Amino acid sequence: MIKVGITGQSGFIGSHLFNYLGLKEGITLVPFEDVFFSSAVKLKNFVSQCDAIVHLAAMNRHEDEQVLYKTNIELVKKLIRACEETGSASHILFASSIQEEKDNIYGRSKREGRLLFEEWARKNSARFTGMIIPNVFGPFGQPFYNSVVATFCYQLTHNEIPEIIVDGNLKLIYINELVEEIYRGIIASPEGDHISRYSVPHSYENKVSNILSILAEYKETYLWEGTIPHLITPFEVALFNTFRSYISENHYPVSYTQHADERGSFVEIIKTNTPGQFSFSTTRSGITRGNHFHIRKLERFAVIRGKAVIRLRRIGTDRIIEYPVDGKIPSFIDIPVWHTHHITNTGNGELLTLFWTNEFYNPEDPDTYFEMV
Repeated sequence: MIKVGITGQSGFIGSHLFNYLGLKEGITLVPFEDVFFSSAVKLKNFVSQCDAIVHLAAMNRHEDEQVLYKTNIELVKKLIRACEETGSASHILFASSIQEEKDNIYGRSKREGRLLFEEWARKNSARFTGMIIPNVFGPFGQPFYNSVVATFCYQLTHNEIPEIIVDGNLKLIYINELVEEIYRGIIASPEGDHISRYSVPHSYENKVSNILSILAEYKETYLWEGTIPHLITPFEVALFNTFRSYISENHYPVSYTQHADERGSFVEIIKTNTPGQFSFSTTRSGITRGNHFHIRKLERFAVIRGKAVIRLRRIGTDRIIEYPVDGKIPSFIDIPVWHTHHITNTGNGELLTLFWTNEFYNPEDPDTYFEMV
């Protein structure tokens, strides 16, 4: 077992990494709280438990650039001091940034922080990996802070007008891909020099204006028209899952339009520009199905007969979202990634639910992780 601690565990990358590593065998997570940096005792206790430490804690933006620089350097120095005072030989993986290449305060704080870690590792014969990371995007990022993608998604889903400041090319990596890279760095056997600098390859490159255009199309096609947009490439799926995470939970359930006459009724269940798999289930009264989550799949629940409650909870949180649904008013709910969910038949009769997902079910790679709501 490798005992892994993550500074900045509650942040955008940190929370994704913590949840992802929690799915891996051979990894034991050592919990971290931001307050540890204010207590030498707590910080030393933390580092003394770790075989590997992923240092993510940092300030990305601040109106006073000197505060940003001083904060990031101080966090590095405090972690180094705790390691030295405990004699810790933890493998430290440091999240630096491609901003190192630019002449700005944030990039300078990252570059100098990396050099401080290298000096510590050299002096203490410790293992250090400096990861130069491209622009990261993904669900639950903080708008106006973590990335322009997060900002655009938030603005479009909250009826604000996005503005392009600089229409440059962005080198991007999706959060799922980044945490996989970090995981591989954690479990990799040391080879050669115990100090390494690694440029994490970007997965996608696109202009800011093109990204905004795609996201604006998602708003029109999905939010306004109710149609699943064209999602063929991994980038399109990643961007759409990011976009969906900013939609208000009050958007659901979405009621279908029923066309009824003396013969009965007709309802259009789903319009999609993306291939996928359709299925259905029947559920007896009082029975619950589900209690699992996905980290990449799109999934739609459509209740067309009976009464039910669909419950969701984002992984790593305690808050449960409830959606009562009734087949008398057929409606659907699209399940966000990283949300464990289940459906319970609350009626007296049989419940009929239709499902759509953008992937064929693959028992070798089901993207299904069980956890109680």
